Amino acid sequence: MLMRTDPFRVLDRLTQQVAGTAGTWSKPSAMPMDACRDGDEFVVSFDLPGVAADAIELSVERNVLTVRAERRPVGGDVEMQVSERPQGVFSRQLFLGDTLDTDRIGAQYDAGVLTLRIPIAERAKPRRITVSAGEDSPRQIDA
Repeated sequence: MLMRTDPFRVLDRLTQQVAGTAGTWSKPSAMPMDACRDGDEFVVSFDLPGVAADAIELSVERNVLTVRAERRPVGGDVEMQVSERPQGVFSRQLFLGDTLDTDRIGAQYDAGVLTLRIPIAERAKPRRITVSAGEDSPRQIDA
């Protein structure tokens, strides 16, 4: 269903932390996610605490789903005393298999969690196939 494409993500995150570049505006950061199959849907949840709903962009091109979010700095004339939460652009690309129906993706954002529900394509669902043998009446076999 989901193909993992970034095996060096943890190493990249550690390098950013050591180099002090994590959460800067210069480079998109990864966002944590969970993915599971729930019946006839594939469900993906992204943690985006502190991100406004209008700062989230979703796009699908071919079978590549791109999630982009931006956590903006606190506005106004404030003097930050401690700033540990990363700000800037967060992005993630998922390569979706052909068994998913990317035309019917549903998205919901609640309590800092973006949840995407991607239906399993009809052609990927199990179905019955009728088999006929000679002069016998057709039988159904579970596929």
